[in-house]
Amino acid sequence: MILVFLGPPGSGKGTQAKNLSKEFGLLHISTGDLLRDAVKRATPLGLKAKEYMERGELVPDSLILSLIEEVMPLESGFILDGFPRTIAQAIALEDMLKKHGKEIDKVILFDVSEEVVVDRLSGRLTCSQCGEVYHKKYNPPKQEGICDVCGGKLIQREDDKEEVIRKRFRVYQEQTRPLIDFYRERDKLISLNATLSVEEVKEKLLEAIKDGN
Repeated sequence: MILVFLGPPGSGKGTQAKNLSKEFGLLHISTGDLLRDAVKRATPLGLKAKEYMERGELVPDSLILSLIEEVMPLESGFILDGFPRTIAQAIALEDMLKKHGKEIDKVILFDVSEEVVVDRLSGRLTCSQCGEVYHKKYNPPKQEGICDVCGGKLIQREDDKEEVIRKRFRVYQEQTRPLIDFYRERDKLISLNATLSVEEVKEKLLEAIKDGN
C-alpha cells in the first residue's frame, strides 16, 4: 500500500503518518526529514542538496525523487508525507513509481482551516535542548518554560509565529490545492476532517483506508 498525505502545516498529517506506519508496518517517508538526514550523513545526494540549500535555492524535484527512490521499500508499502507539493512533482512521482511497477493507492487530504492551523502552531513550544514538542494549551509542560524530559528551555520557533504560519498556509493553498483536483480526477482522493481530535482523525483514517471511501 502506497499512500500520500496532503495537508497544510499543522493539519496533523505527520502525527497520523507516524501512527499508521507503526500499525500497518509502512515506512513513513517525510521528505523534510529525508533531506535533513541525507545532508547530515553527507551522502552523495545529501551533498548535492546541501549545495542548493547553502545558496538559498530550492532543492530540485529530481533530487528529492532520487532520495525517495533510494529509501522506498520495493517489497512493502510506504507513506509519503510532504511530497508531492505541486502537479509537476505529482507527475514526476507517478513516472518514478511506474518504473518500479508501482502506483499510489490513496491520497489522504487532511482538511483544516487557516484559523485552526494558526491556533495549533502558534501555541507550539519546542525544547532548545532535546527537541521535545509541547503546546501552551493542549500539551503544556509541568513547569512553565521548562522541558519535562531534560529540563531544557522551551522556545517558540520562528516558523511557529503567527505571521509566518499564515504565510506558509497561503503558500500551501497556492501550490498544493491544485493537487486536490489532480488526485480527485484519478479517483484516489479521500478527504478527512482534520479539525477533529487525534484519536477521531485516526479512526476516520483507518475507516477510509479499509473502505476506500
